[in-house]
Amino acid sequence: MIGHWLNRELEVWRPQSVPDGHGGETTTDVRQPDPVRAKVDQPTPTERLVAAQTTSRHSHTVYLLPTADVRRGDELRDASTGERWRVLSVVEPSSTRYRKAEAELTQGQGETSG
Repeated sequence: MIGHWLNRELEVWRPQSVPDGHGGETTTDVRQPDPVRAKVDQPTPTERLVAAQTTSRHSHTVYLLPTADVRRGDELRDASTGERWRVLSVVEPSSTRYRKAEAELTQGQGETSG
């Protein structure tokens, strides 16, 4: 298991849509009840090259337990640092020891990256 490598606890926020009463819908992010343990890595030079060639927005790889309920479109938030990542995809490698999410670091208005 990779549990000992997962050094962060992240909140999972999932978009949910409700009818707006005018034929459309309103979407808001709703915090899921269970946070997930995770390890957030910077992409390797090879991953950065592939992302640049495919115009991907992938900026971080997030490793999770295989049972973590994380889906494409979710936002992962670290309450202790204020960092947020939008999940672009989630894959399960051939080994079922972990799940891997490709995510994009997002910044609020007025924030700078460190």
